[in-house]
Parts: sequence; structure tokens; C-alpha cells
Amino acid sequence: MKKIPERKDVPSRDTWDLSTLFPNDEAWTAALSELEAAIPKALEFKGRLANSAACLAEALNYIHCTLGQLSERLGYYVMLRHSENLGDSAVQALHARYMRATAILESETSWLEPEIQAIDDTLMADFIKDDLLTDFRIYLSKLLRFKPHILSEKEEKLLAKQAEFSHLASSTFSALTNADMEFGTVKTADGEIPLTQSTYSSLLLNPDRTVREDAYRKLFGVFDTHKNTLSSLYAGSVLRDKYQAEIRGYPSARAMALFGDKVPLEVYDNLVSTVRASLPALHEYYRFRAARLGLSDGLGPWDTHVPLLENVTVRHTWDEAVTAVCASLAPLGEEYVSTLRRGLMGRWADRYENKGKRSGAFSAGSYLGAPYILMNYKEDNLRDVFTLAHEGGHSMHSWYSVGHNPFPHYNYTIFEAEVASTFNEQLLAHKLQRESTDNKLTAYLIGKQIDDVIATIYRQTMFAEFERDTHAMVEAGEPLTVDSLRGKYRELLKAYFGTAMNLEALSDLECLRIPHFYRAFYVYKYATGLSAAMALARRVLEGGKQEREDYLNFLKSGGSRFPLESLKLAGVDMAQPKPVEDALNQFQNLIKQLRDISESL
Repeated sequence: MKKIPERKDVPSRDTWDLSTLFPNDEAWTAALSELEAAIPKALEFKGRLANSAACLAEALNYIHCTLGQLSERLGYYVMLRHSENLGDSAVQALHARYMRATAILESETSWLEPEIQAIDDTLMADFIKDDLLTDFRIYLSKLLRFKPHILSEKEEKLLAKQAEFSHLASSTFSALTNADMEFGTVKTADGEIPLTQSTYSSLLLNPDRTVREDAYRKLFGVFDTHKNTLSSLYAGSVLRDKYQAEIRGYPSARAMALFGDKVPLEVYDNLVSTVRASLPALHEYYRFRAARLGLSDGLGPWDTHVPLLENVTVRHTWDEAVTAVCASLAPLGEEYVSTLRRGLMGRWADRYENKGKRSGAFSAGSYLGAPYILMNYKEDNLRDVFTLAHEGGHSMHSWYSVGHNPFPHYNYTIFEAEVASTFNEQLLAHKLQRESTDNKLTAYLIGKQIDDVIATIYRQTMFAEFERDTHAMVEAGEPLTVDSLRGKYRELLKAYFGTAMNLEALSDLECLRIPHFYRAFYVYKYATGLSAAMALARRVLEGGKQEREDYLNFLKSGGSRFPLESLKLAGVDMAQPKPVEDALNQFQNLIKQLRDISESL
């Protein structure tokens, strides 16, 4: 068995170089002291913003740029250091100190936006035209949209102080499900495996059906014993959303969540209705899956993830993976490819697993630092090559955004972020499938794309339905209980899985297991993001220079436009159902391809 190294034993070439943020922890600590000492000066601008455009510009430059950039740089550094080893108590102490400082910063600057909102509309229109506020025009224009929903200075300060405990339902859910719950072990051919939230997903890939069923029943059996606590936590989270929407004057929690991105409720509802109309294709796939697995009586809930074909082992060293990813992205041009290659072969990425390192993968791009990537790369896992392409998409989005925007509006939305990452996966799949001479590898690649559509479009839309309906229930005065939550979720399970699935009595407890539900109304962005990425990938692959430039201009736009506007300029109109319809039509075509190639195997 390969030994997992301690962090100190990992060669530096395999780790990220955080010196673009801070050279070491000592420099970080000195900068934090600088931030703490600089916060009180923010109050000197209070009451002066309406005096002139110069006063407003001075305040915004100090609070948003001087303090904001320093706070962001401090935050990214300590988050990345914490990710290297979650058990490092010294870094935990640094993180705690940073959180205290940012809480003070938020409280001491909570007056800023209410005071901006109080400036006379005519006067503000003149201010925005002033060259001194050039870098803040977009920020101010977006902020003014919120004017009907900004409260008084005193009320905003109270809300800022509430932030410390407003996420208690989420943090309690996380502590309960990840730390306190004990799920036992599962017997496998490789011995007893501890059952955790992390190992559960890998156990569902086990070819032994008894292993998968045992993992499923044990995990949800424990959730069953905590169902009342979990339903109460979720109900509390929904009530918090309702409370915040009401006090800020939004018609609903969903309207509040979509307001910032300027996304009409119809976009959300069109996604649901379009996916609903395509459920027969999903049901067809599940029937095919049951037949392929030899399950004449239909699927169990533990049969939806196990590979339909033998695992395909294709080894890629890190260097080979970078080469494969960059070759697939050639349609985006030399600048994109060479920049990404330099970053990945350099030290943007923390490449391999070490003891205590955060699991999974992410990209973390800030304004003053490199767009870092955390990986736990394994050479024999082809999915990790796709993950590298995915995170590289996020990092290049950050690189282009930083290079073409001032700090006040460089940061793009999650809505846009999910396009840039899954777009890269589409190009990688296209190249690997086109070049494959092995039917097993081709089948694997097709199967992966099918799994991605199910997980990202169908599944996230089902979650989006649940969030929409549970919030509507509370806003209509209907309490959320164990039974009402489970009943609503079981309806959705039946609709999305169809008759090919034999649901268990415990199956609807899944609604109490999804951490995304504690950050309401953003999972739909995953579904719209993949739909947009599939459309844009086809457009770039089938197009020429103009289509490539349209896409690169989307990456460069950062936060300078609302997401629907930036995507429309890239060549896809997400305000219409067509991109989702096209993605689901492509899903049906993938099923046909998988059927055909499965017969040949």
C-alpha cells in the first residue's frame, strides 16, 4: 500500500507557491496587524460621501481597494494554508484571528452602502459620470439596484452582527453529519471499510451489489435516527431565508436569491419545466442501466452510480495530464493554452495528497495572487484528468478576469464560473473520444458525459424544485416537518427515477443529507452552467476565430456585466429554454451511442 506522505515530506515542486500572496506566515501576520490598525480610519469617511464625487471616490478607494484587497489577500492565503493540512493548529489559530478581524471590518463599514443609497438620485447620477469614479461605475450601478432593499444604518449594523450566528443551522448540520454521526463499517473484498460521508460515494461504485446495498442501508439508517433534528435544522435555515427576504422587502426568498445576478424567476422555472419534459429520456437510461446490470426487477437506490462497463485504466503522469488537457484546449488559442501550461507545470497547483490535506479539488483565484488549484491527483484515475481541466477552467477565468478589470468588479458570479470549468471538460471529452481507438475507453468517455448530465442537470434541477417548493410552503404558512419534507422529496424521486427504480422506505431521507440546501437557490446554477458550457463548446468547436473571441471576451468580462448578459455576448441566451433543451437532446444522443457501443462490447 502506498504511504501517504506528511506535508513536510512533499517535494516543493509538487506544491503551490503562495509567495504571490505572502512569502510566509510571518509576513501574513504582519499584514493582518496592518489591516487591524487600518480599520478605524474607515469611520473618518462616514457622513461625507454626499459632499462630492472626490469624497465618495476617496472613501471607496480606501474601504474597497485598500482594505478590501488586503483582506482578500489575507483570506486566500490562510484558506490555502489551512487546506494543506486541516489539522495544523497553528494555521487554525491564524484563521481564527483573520475571522475576528473581518467581522470587525464588516461591522465598522456596515454604514457605507446605506449612506451611498441615501445620496440623492440626481446627485448620484452626476457623481457616476465623474472620472474619479470610473473604476466604481459598475459597482455603484449594481448597488443602486438594491436601494429598495437596503435598510437604515442601525438596522444594517444589527444584521452585520447577526452574521456570526445566522449560519448556525448549516454549521450544526455539518458537525452532526461529518463528525458526530457514526455509520459503522462495510465488509468488502478488501476488508472492513469505515463508512463515512466521504467513503460512501466510493462504496457505491463497488461492483459487489451487497456492498453497495449495505453501505446505503447503514448510512440512511443512521440518518433515520436523527431525522427530527435534521428536519428541524433545515426548517430553521428556510425560516432564516424567509426572514431575510421579508425584512429587505423581497416578494420571496427565491426572488432575493436571484436578484443579485439579475436572473428572472422565469429562468429558474423554465429550467424546471424543460427538464421535466425530458424525464422520459432519463427513465429510458435507467431502464437501460437496469438491463445492463442484469437487474430484471429494476434498480435499487444503490445501483445508480456503479460503472456499467469494466473500469478503464489509463495512466497519466501529471505532466502527461497537463499535455492532454492543454492539447484539448487548442481551439482557445495560444495565449490561453500557454498560460495554463506554465501555471500547471509551474506552481499554481498543489498536486498530490498528503496527510491532513483537504479532499477533493478547487480553484482559488484572487486579485493579487496566482489562480491556485488544489488537487489530490492520482495517475490511474482518468477522472482526475477531467478534474484538472475543470479547475484549470476556473483558474483561467480568474486570470482573464483579473487582467481585464479593476478590483471593484473583477469577481465573476457562480452562475458564470460553472460555465468556464465545464466548458473545458467538454473540449477534453471531445478530443479524447475523437482520438480513441479502444471501444472500452470510448464507452467510458460516453458514460462519463451521461453521468455528468444526470448529476449536474437532472439532479441539481430536482434539488432546485425541492428548494423552490419547501420555501413556498413556509412562505404560505405551512410548517416544515419530517413528514412534509419526506413527502415532498418522495414525489420528486418518483418523478425523476420513474418505474425503473425501486425506492426504499428510507430513500426520501436523502432530503436531509444535502448540504447545498443550506445555501438556498444556487444549485440551479450548476444545471444552467453545464447547459451553457455544452452550447458554447459546440459553438467554438464548430466555429472559427469569432466564436473563440466571443468566448474569451466572456472570460475577460469578469463581474462587469450581469451573467445572462455576459453569456449572451459569448453566444448563448440562457434566458430562453433552448440551451437546456439542446443539452438534453445531446443527452439522448449519448444514450444511443452508449447502447450501440455496449452491444459491440
